[in-house]
Amino acid sequence: MPNGPGKRRLRLHLELDDDDVRLLGGALLAARAAELAELHRRSGRLSYGYGTDSAREDMSAEVVQSRRRMQLIDELIAELDRAAAR
Repeated sequence: MPNGPGKRRLRLHLELDDDDVRLLGGALLAARAAELAELHRRSGRLSYGYGTDSAREDMSAEVVQSRRRMQLIDELIAELDRAAAR
């Protein structure tokens, strides 16, 4: 059962061999690294006070969104690790 209002359960079913599992894990780690680099870049711009007030608000929202994307990628990596261990 989903947790909280507006949440839903999403199931994915993939037929993968061991090499594909490793490749997918690597792709997810690469996506996480790219997201982390972008997060650091935007956070740095915010901390140095670049841009107008409006631009900083946009950057702040993008930082929040980037952190959430990283959390989702982390959840996918963890689920892939659990599935691979079975």
